[in-house]
Amino acid sequence: MARASALVKPPAQDLLHLEVLRTQQLSPHWMRITLGGGEIEKFTPLGFDQWFRIFLPLGGDEGLERIPAKANKIFGYLKYLRIPDGVRPVMRNYSVRAFRPATEARGAELDVDFVIHGSGPTAGPASRWAQSCRPGESVVIIDEGLGFNPERGVDRVVLVADETGAPAVASICASLPATASGVAIIEAPSAEDALAFDAPAGVEVRWIVRGDEKPGILALDALTALDLPTEPFHAFIVGEQSLPTSARRHLVAQGVSKDAISFVGYWRTGAASPTPKSQLPQVSTTREGTHA
Repeated sequence: MARASALVKPPAQDLLHLEVLRTQQLSPHWMRITLGGGEIEKFTPLGFDQWFRIFLPLGGDEGLERIPAKANKIFGYLKYLRIPDGVRPVMRNYSVRAFRPATEARGAELDVDFVIHGSGPTAGPASRWAQSCRPGESVVIIDEGLGFNPERGVDRVVLVADETGAPAVASICASLPATASGVAIIEAPSAEDALAFDAPAGVEVRWIVRGDEKPGILALDALTALDLPTEPFHAFIVGEQSLPTSARRHLVAQGVSKDAISFVGYWRTGAASPTPKSQLPQVSTTREGTHA
């Protein structure tokens, strides 16, 4: 995650070893991976937009065993980078789409929704993993807490996101009280990706199909055209970095207190987290570029 407001930290940030239980293609650009087993009972669900760092074993399970404690902190991260290329797991950030506690019939389960862009060598390493992983495969996660601080208000909300923030918005709506009101504005790459989710009756969910527009532009336009609630409300804006930055600037100009805005830049156009060289697509030297 990039630029963000103050985060709500979880009670513990241990390395948790989990395994893939099942996978489900939800739409052209959405793949749901359900995790469980392993150390899932050590995971503390917080609801709202709870997020975590996930380590994907693109170099095999050996890399997962070599992840240092506190790999999400600077010194631990430097140790993580010393894991040899080809063995080092890929680390990415994702939100908890849903958590189901254990029952007598099954163990606890954690759903993670991956945005799928491209396939094969044109897809990023997380997208490739989500499309190819199988039940029984291992991963490691580190809980990172919340970007949506419920102390800023849960009665009236304005939620804005591109597709990378859709799981967080859906999870927030599931955590709000039934009496909550407001609006959720979410961009989707296609109409098929505008997936329904549960929300309080007073929270209007607006899906915007982006088409060929750059991410975040239509969501920002919808926010600027919105009649904001006259009473205090909690704003939550996430997605491509320019969306929360511009949306926060707009809201502050409209008189909204900075303390009432939770925002996170999930990604930035033209930038990506480091990908191991062994996972980069192999291309001809005559090509001018490729997609990582």
